[in-house]
Amino acid sequence: MNKYTLFALLLIASFAGFSQAEDEINPPTHIKTINFKGHTKESELPIIKLNERLQLSFDALNGNEDDFYYIIDHYNFDWTPSQLMKSEYLQGFDNIRITNYENSFNTYQIYSHYRLQIPNQQTRIKKSGNYIIKILDDYGNLVFSRKFMVYEPLANVGVSIKRSRNVKYIQQKQSVDFKISSPTILFNNPNQTVKVAVIQNNNLNTAITNLKPQYTLGRELIYKYDNESSFWGGNEYLYFENKNVRAANIGVQYIDLKDIYEHYLFTDIIRADRPYTYAPDINGNYLITAVDTDNLDIEADYTVIHFSLQHPEMLENKNIHVYGSFNNYAITDETKMVFNPDSGFYETSLILKQGFYNYKYVMIDSDGNLDEGAISGNFDVTENNYKVLVYYRNLGARYDRLVGVGEGSSTTITN
Repeated sequence: MNKYTLFALLLIASFAGFSQAEDEINPPTHIKTINFKGHTKESELPIIKLNERLQLSFDALNGNEDDFYYIIDHYNFDWTPSQLMKSEYLQGFDNIRITNYENSFNTYQIYSHYRLQIPNQQTRIKKSGNYIIKILDDYGNLVFSRKFMVYEPLANVGVSIKRSRNVKYIQQKQSVDFKISSPTILFNNPNQTVKVAVIQNNNLNTAITNLKPQYTLGRELIYKYDNESSFWGGNEYLYFENKNVRAANIGVQYIDLKDIYEHYLFTDIIRADRPYTYAPDINGNYLITAVDTDNLDIEADYTVIHFSLQHPEMLENKNIHVYGSFNNYAITDETKMVFNPDSGFYETSLILKQGFYNYKYVMIDSDGNLDEGAISGNFDVTENNYKVLVYYRNLGARYDRLVGVGEGSSTTITN
């Protein structure tokens, strides 16, 4: 081996070693209501079949009619960049300007509403797997990014939700059991070639990804763990709806009009020490709604939503945040609650578009550890949605194919 070949191999190895999983980038404060979905009504983590429609929309609240561009990148199972060239996974081009936008009409808050659909005349996705769509401004700067998945229906995934087999957590956790089989794929060496991701309520932040099949029965892979596939049950999400900006609606105590309407929600309480009570929710999602409007995209207004939580002041190094799909479950300065000594409550406010919103309060420590149940509690009977994603990379293949998706609900939980 000559010195040039050795140098090239070392260079390739160094790049491979530094390949890191890519996270989603949160938008600046003037970008709101990023609605990303496949065939669902409300915004949620898009997991679509190959050739199905993907829809992205968002609002820019600066009123400048800015130009935005989109690019699409392909990723491995672990969200590290894949080896595929763009021409291998895209038919056509990306880095195209988003031309479909409208300005708001008859609203206190001026904004521009942008819409993008894929596939379109310029861009079509050809491969399954993990993707990130990145929105750029006129100068090529990254404004925000969102993950999505495209799958080929080649594997059958059976999902069942069980109570925790660990007696210590039997009333707080839910365990996800599943089986994978395929009429067309023979899963060779599944410990190496098959990867799975188990997702609770479309929240990638809490996904479980380090599972191997425990048993192989014929062509069926069986996953039936005691602890490794367990999630905290959480509690049903709190919710409010402000489809009428001029009158109090569900969860809204009173309103005020300043520069824009301000809605003050009823003060919430700690639920961790209270019995579980069933309340229908949409598992953390949101849905834009407004009365007396013909076009929700541009006629629904923005309001300031005031949250308050009855909780003793904490002296230790922990913070409370408002949490939900309205900002992709991000922990930011905006969602951080501050203790108000005058009211005795933790408070914060967010600018949100009219709609029906799910939310909960979570606690995070100085090391970034998130505790979703510290304030809301954890219950084994909580209604949660679970999705199991199955990836397959055969020996010698260059990318992880997403070959199957299974779904289950804890409404049918059993022992």
